[in-house]
Amino acid sequence: MNTILKHLKSHKGVSAYKLNITRRESYELFFVKGSLETVRNTDNTDKEVTVYVDHGDFRGHAQFFVYPSTTEEDLVRLVDEAVEKAKLIDNPRYELVAGETGEFAVPTNFDTYDASELAAIMANTVFDANTLDVTSLNAVEIFINRITETVVNSRGLHKKQTRWTAMVEAIPTATENGESVELYEQYNFNTLDLDTLRTEIADKLAQAKARHDAKPMEITGNPKVVLNSQELMELFWNFADDLDYATVYSHGNVYNKGDAIQSDPEGDLIGLTVTASLPGAAGSRCFDRDGMTLFQQRIIDGGKAVAYHGTNRFGQYLGEVPTGAFPCLRLDAGSVEHAEFSEGPYLEIVSMSGIQTDFYADYVGGEIRLAYWHDGEKIIPVTGVSVSGKLSEVLNRIRFSREYTLCGSYFGPKKAIVLDFNIF
Repeated sequence: MNTILKHLKSHKGVSAYKLNITRRESYELFFVKGSLETVRNTDNTDKEVTVYVDHGDFRGHAQFFVYPSTTEEDLVRLVDEAVEKAKLIDNPRYELVAGETGEFAVPTNFDTYDASELAAIMANTVFDANTLDVTSLNAVEIFINRITETVVNSRGLHKKQTRWTAMVEAIPTATENGESVELYEQYNFNTLDLDTLRTEIADKLAQAKARHDAKPMEITGNPKVVLNSQELMELFWNFADDLDYATVYSHGNVYNKGDAIQSDPEGDLIGLTVTASLPGAAGSRCFDRDGMTLFQQRIIDGGKAVAYHGTNRFGQYLGEVPTGAFPCLRLDAGSVEHAEFSEGPYLEIVSMSGIQTDFYADYVGGEIRLAYWHDGEKIIPVTGVSVSGKLSEVLNRIRFSREYTLCGSYFGPKKAIVLDFNIF
């Protein structure tokens, strides 16, 4: 790092600089059909250098990576090339984050275990989750990562954060009557909670069996539809992205501060917050890649857009206070008790090919890979159907569960009731 900084400071063409160093130490297990095939340790460090060059009224930038094989002569050449590239970029001027220093750690309980012990506990929990005769885990991969991120820039910033993440990848499989269905599961987290891990894998195994049994069917009328946390996360990240400084600066946003997200609300009012961290979320951070300390920002309140959020650069462009790039999302809970979800006939969506949202066309919908049709007496696994609706109508009458859950980078209602989907 000292060698890199020496050449950046001494180069007359460099107006400012930033250095991002990411070290990832991992312990990995690979299972095939329940048998441990490979144990692997890795230790990788990435060094990314960003060079800024002021020219006229503009500030251009260019990046390059430094590898263990990079010589000092290579480094001189790379800085020269970056300076020339940055001169071609005509971005409005902005200042880098200044003066912050310190070492930080994202809360976790992983650091109380030895990595091999932690991986073994996770593996045992994953395989114990299979309690069905017709299901199995064809492949399981477990990754435990200790990530150390350092940001240094030319305005005196020097910060380091340590965070832990785990990823369980699995192929749940259901086999009956000579036919098999495989699903893919990726579960990311930063806190060991064995009950949650076991439930996550058990649910996906049950879904594999349901997907094996599922058939297309015609659903008549306009029954209520229940969304689960995955689709809620995808839906509301779209709103967070729309209110991002970069989207607003490029005039790609639909909603502005003060606009009603719910024009005529009859259901639960939407409240949305972007935040630095969530308990158990693998994406949690103390600061972003610019070194900006992250807190939280309320962006939708009472069904109305109330604020933007985003990086240091685009915040300055808009004349807003930069918030940094938030990795996590928190949605307010609603009014629906658990028992209400099971009332009357309804379609519960378990898995979609991805919920599709088009703000301009006022559309929301998508193809369903697996759903459960509750007809009041029995539960029937369904596939091959789709849902669609007007986004404005869906939002006006959507109702959220009181119960919270964590799903990836989302913490919010576990389920939601939608009354305005067409099913076909």
